[in-house]
Amino acid sequence: MSMQEKLDQLSQLRQTVEAGGAQKRIDKQHESGKKTARERINELFDPGSFKEIDVFAASEDNFEELKNPGEGVTTGYGTIDGRKVYVYAQDFTVAGGSLGSVHAAKICKVLDMAIKVGAPVVGLSDSGGARIQEGVDALNGYGEIFFRNTIASGVIPQISVIMGPCAGGAVYSPALTDFIMMVSGTSQMFITGPQVIKAITGEEVSMEALGGASTHNQVSGVAHFMSSNEEECIATIRALLSYLPSNNLDEPPVFTPVEPVMDKETLLSICPIDPNKGYDIRDVILTVVDGSNLLEVQPYYAMNGVVGFARFNGHSVGIVANQPKVLAGCLDVNVSDKIARFIRFCDAFNIPIITFMDVPGFLPGVQQEYGGIIRHGAKMLYAYSEATVPKITIIIRKAYGGAYLAMCSSSLRADAVYAWPTAEIAVMGPEGAVNIISRKEITEAENPVEMRKKLVQDYRDRFANPYIASARGFVQDVIDPRDTRATIIDALENFSTKRETRPRKKHGNMPC
Repeated sequence: MSMQEKLDQLSQLRQTVEAGGAQKRIDKQHESGKKTARERINELFDPGSFKEIDVFAASEDNFEELKNPGEGVTTGYGTIDGRKVYVYAQDFTVAGGSLGSVHAAKICKVLDMAIKVGAPVVGLSDSGGARIQEGVDALNGYGEIFFRNTIASGVIPQISVIMGPCAGGAVYSPALTDFIMMVSGTSQMFITGPQVIKAITGEEVSMEALGGASTHNQVSGVAHFMSSNEEECIATIRALLSYLPSNNLDEPPVFTPVEPVMDKETLLSICPIDPNKGYDIRDVILTVVDGSNLLEVQPYYAMNGVVGFARFNGHSVGIVANQPKVLAGCLDVNVSDKIARFIRFCDAFNIPIITFMDVPGFLPGVQQEYGGIIRHGAKMLYAYSEATVPKITIIIRKAYGGAYLAMCSSSLRADAVYAWPTAEIAVMGPEGAVNIISRKEITEAENPVEMRKKLVQDYRDRFANPYIASARGFVQDVIDPRDTRATIIDALENFSTKRETRPRKKHGNMPC
C-alpha cells in the first residue's frame, strides 16, 4: 500500500469516527433538543484549540467495520479563554453513549492527564448507562473513574455537565466532582428509573419529576446550576471556569477591576430599620462586588443562604451570606450542607471567602432536630475552622448565638470581622432573652405587654449592638455601610500573603 493509499485510509477512518452514529442518529439527537458530543465540544472550546486523544480507540480489531466509532465518547483538551481544559463528552449517537471498558479507559486517561498537568476537567454526560454485554468489565470501568474523581478532588476543578440521561452507578461520578450542571427538559439523573421504582414500591413518577433539572436544583440539592438550553449551559461553564484556578497550586485568574453598577448610597437603606423585616442580601452583595456580578451556586436550593463567586478589585472570591427574606436567614440542615461544601471548595482552590452575616439562629423545630441539624450545622463550623484562605466577615444585622459563631466569627479564625452600625451581636435575640431573663417581671407587671415591649427595647439598646463585641476585640471595626467595598478590598490586600500552619495529620473526620 502506497503512502497516498495509507493517507486515504487514515482520512476515511477519521471521517468514520467523527461521524459518530451516522446522520440518522445525529438527526434524532437534534430532534430531542440535544447537540452531538462534537458540537458541544466545538462550542465549549476556543475555536480551533481542541486536540482529540485516543481517536481510534476501539474494542474490536476490524477497523473497516467499526461498530462503535470512538467507543461512544470523545476525549481531549483545548483552551477556554486561553486556559487549558480537558474534556470527555459521551456520544449518545454511538451505542447510546453506553460505557464499556474502552470507553471508561478513555475517560480515565483524560483524568490522569489533567491531574498530571494541573488542568480542570469538564465531563459532558449523555449516556444510557453501562454496556450490559460487557458485564463486570463495564462495572470496573465505573469504579476506575470514581477512584480518579476522588484522587483529583481538591487538586483540579472537576465540572460535570448532565446533557442527557445519567442513571444507575453512572451518577456517582458527577456526585464526586465539584459542580453539576443540568439542562431543563433534557437532563435526568437517578439511581433507579421510574419503571424499577414502580415495580418495587408501586410509586408512579415520570423521569423528569424523578431526576430532572428542576428536581435536583430545587429539591435534592444534587445539582448546582440549571440552564434552559445547552447554549446557556455552555456559557455557564465558561463563566464558572473564569473564577477558578487551574489547580490547587495556582491562583485564580485576575481581571481588570470594574466598579459596581449599583450606587453605594443604597446601602444605607437596604437593611430595614425594623429588625423583623426581611430584605434581599443579594442587593448588598451586588452593590459591593466588581461589576455588580455574582455567579450564584445552587440558587434554587436552600434559598435561606446565598453562595457564589464574585470579584473584588479583579480577584476571585467566594461569597457566603444569609438570606433574610427566606426563613429569616436561619441556618437549617440543607443550607448548612450547601455552605459547608462551598467553603471547602474555595479553601481547596485558594479562593478567599467573604461572609455577609445576618442570622437569627438555627432553625427551630422537631423536623430539624430529627433531620440532624446538630451534625449538619457542625459541618459549617468544621469547614470554616479548617479553611486557611483569607476569611473576611461583614455583620450586617443579626448575629445571634451559635449561628453567629457558625457564620465565620473571629472564634473560627476569621481574619477580619467588620460590623455595620445596624449589627446586633448577642447570645440570643432580644425577644427570647427577655422571655427568659425577665419572665417574672413581665408576669407581675400591671401591663405585661407594655412591660415586655419596654424590656425588649432596653435589651436591644444595651446588648444587641456591635460595640460590646468590638470592645472585646471580636469585631475589628464598625464601618459605614458605604465603605464596605473599600474595607473588603483593603482586607483582601492585607491578607493576600497569609500563611497558616496546622497540625500534621492524615485528614480530619468531618461530620457528615
